[in-house]
Amino acid sequence: MSAPAPPGAPATTGALTGGTGEVGVRLGGSASASSRAAARWRAARWPLAVVLVLVGAGLVAALVRPTVSQDRLGIDNPAGNGARAAAQILAAQGVQVRTVRTTDDAVDAARAGTTLLVAETYLLTDDQIARLVQTGADLVLAGPEGYHLPLLTGGAVEGGWGTSGPADAECSDPDAQAAGRVQSTGYGLRAVDPAVVTLCFPDPLDPTMGAYASLEVDGRRVVVLDDAAWLTNDRLDQGGNAALVLRSLGHHEQLTWYLPSIGDTTGATPVGELLPSWTGPLAAQLALVVLAAALWRGRALGPVVTEPLPVTVRAAETALGRGRLYRRARSRGHAAASLRAGTARRTAARLGLPRTAGAPAVIDALARATGRPTEQVAGLLYGPPPTDDGGLLALARQLDNLESEVHRT
Repeated sequence: MSAPAPPGAPATTGALTGGTGEVGVRLGGSASASSRAAARWRAARWPLAVVLVLVGAGLVAALVRPTVSQDRLGIDNPAGNGARAAAQILAAQGVQVRTVRTTDDAVDAARAGTTLLVAETYLLTDDQIARLVQTGADLVLAGPEGYHLPLLTGGAVEGGWGTSGPADAECSDPDAQAAGRVQSTGYGLRAVDPAVVTLCFPDPLDPTMGAYASLEVDGRRVVVLDDAAWLTNDRLDQGGNAALVLRSLGHHEQLTWYLPSIGDTTGATPVGELLPSWTGPLAAQLALVVLAAALWRGRALGPVVTEPLPVTVRAAETALGRGRLYRRARSRGHAAASLRAGTARRTAARLGLPRTAGAPAVIDALARATGRPTEQVAGLLYGPPPTDDGGLLALARQLDNLESEVHRT
């Protein structure tokens, strides 16, 4: 017998004796929950790791992705048709270059004492041209359309018709003289008033037509470059292109680089311009995540597994049920084809023919075995389908007789 516990002492014996089971149960339940959580974590950690890696790679790719474009004459386009080289050289010389894509932005940025470059005007309307003319900035027109030249130059310059080969400056303009010699692929420029317009790089075949024109319009300088490709990365280092482009655009510390866009003309902003630059890489990474999740959680299709039917159905009942379906659908052609195929298969096997034997071989073998004419055997096995139930019944009897004759041989 155990001594009674002193007064005021905790009753540990009963608690330990009677509480062991309770404590054990609680510990067991906690251990079971912990094991389930661990099992779930082991099952999900690899897919979760893959998802985290893909998302992290997408974010890193979006953050470190260089800001480049594919716009023709774009200052952020390093490709051959871009103008990144010219913009970087101008920036190194202290010129602040800003790209705009709408007429509103160009008009807002173009002020007196700055330069406004308008690259290729084929997307602009006459109203937009008129707004550009009203700005106080010096204008540099790169590859403008001939029908826009009178509006942009106050009627002093018009478009020519032809191409200019390699030509020397042969004018008093200091920028053209610094370039020395260029080759244009444009259509040429023609001075309506030679006293106002300085025309440079004349066409060897037509001296009245040149590739460069400069003039003063309403107190500001207007320069027309016949060939916008002079600004591109591919042709900037050819001949005097670099000197001509950089000097024409570098007269002021601020340069507005206007690239007309379709959205500016129609008044609608393209969807691609509304989205941030990292949208594409992030969408690609999300697609990879969805694909990985689909492969992880998708149903794995293994080999076909056979399992016993709950009820055994006799072959006679199956044949009877199929026959009733044919009769209900009035599908006499399918019923006849099934009867003929069965007869041909069984008789061919009876006569030792391979399963790959063709119709002529089966017909010849049955004709020799039964003594029937070849045409009759062919009509029974491969003739036209019956048109009524009586014809189908007659065909079934004739096929049965044919098969019985083969079995007697």
